[in-house]
Amino acid sequence: MSLNNTPSSERVHIGIFGKRNAGKSSLINAVTSQNLAIVSDIKGTTTDPVMKAMELLPLGPVVLIDTPGLDDSGELGLMRIQKAHQALNRCDIAVLVIDALEGITPEDGKILEKIQKKQIPCILAINKCDLLSSFDSPVPLTDSLPDSIHTIRISARNGQGIFELKEMLAASLPVEDKGRRIVGDLIHPSSLVILVIPIDKAAPKGRLILPQQQTIRDILDSGAYALTVRETELAAALSSIGRTPDLVITDSQVFPYVAEIVPEEIPLTSFSILFARYKGNLKTLADGARALDSLKEDDTILISEGCTHHRQCEDIGTVKLPNLIRKHTGCKDLTFSFTSGTEFPADLSGFSMIVHCGGCTLNEREMKYRLSCAEDAGIPITNYGTAIAHMNGILPRCLQPFSL
Repeated sequence: MSLNNTPSSERVHIGIFGKRNAGKSSLINAVTSQNLAIVSDIKGTTTDPVMKAMELLPLGPVVLIDTPGLDDSGELGLMRIQKAHQALNRCDIAVLVIDALEGITPEDGKILEKIQKKQIPCILAINKCDLLSSFDSPVPLTDSLPDSIHTIRISARNGQGIFELKEMLAASLPVEDKGRRIVGDLIHPSSLVILVIPIDKAAPKGRLILPQQQTIRDILDSGAYALTVRETELAAALSSIGRTPDLVITDSQVFPYVAEIVPEEIPLTSFSILFARYKGNLKTLADGARALDSLKEDDTILISEGCTHHRQCEDIGTVKLPNLIRKHTGCKDLTFSFTSGTEFPADLSGFSMIVHCGGCTLNEREMKYRLSCAEDAGIPITNYGTAIAHMNGILPRCLQPFSL
């Protein structure tokens, strides 16, 4: 997979924050050497967080997040500020741009506190230094910053300090977790892995969905063999391959069918369960699935998806899962609420539990943020595949490969 084809969820997310006209959009254009962001003297040109996936040397594949001004005004302005603060939840690195003539303002200080609380690597980019009496002249309120916040003087207008800023961004990258694999740590070279992928009307025409692609790639990177079949071909494949598979991975929607066919001695799990481990905390999501047994009349369940898509008549999130949960609970009168994309409720107090998708389009930080929100609110959370495995009585079997 080339850098340009790297999924957004696997890219380093860099958030650009600051007051209106601090030079956030100008900085993005200077860093990328492209006119990616609209630059204007009119305050409030950027009204919503805008994400731009690209390759940025020396970092590699990144997502730049251009955010609204932290000092926006009016009712809409307050909503925009909230959106800017929410963007921190998916940032691996934060860049706070300040105007060298103003220094650090209360708005800057407020978001700096949140950045530190979330333990996000932060760079303070002091912009417009070319307008000072000299490039190194003192800047108000910047001499007492914590050591965790690195500062750099720049001019987005004439390019001063931009090369050094990119080098600083590369040095700020979180240390890569080299043990973090989708499936590679469960197999070895020459292992045989069977992937069961149903092709239904909800499947994207002509391609596989992202978790399936990424899992296949991880198998190939491990020097193992990937045999991909539809559920209707699984039995024939098992009887004809001449060896016992080391692992079977299935789409959650055909879990019960596949579990009946695959012998108990063959390890079995699902794409959703693999991604629960890869993106967050599998134990938390497994415990959350068991909370389905305790739902009561009139409970409200949040079903949340990380992406937005055209929903089919048999959509997994809005149709199949609610029906399965109602059946599992003895047809209790339950209420379901749905969110998708970057919208995740700030207030979870009205929900009895959360069922999330696999989060393949969300980066690890965003997924862990959602898990921590649920934990802080004392609300059980699980994901699609883990919930389906539990409701079919096969969750213990599907967790065996992970020693849980």
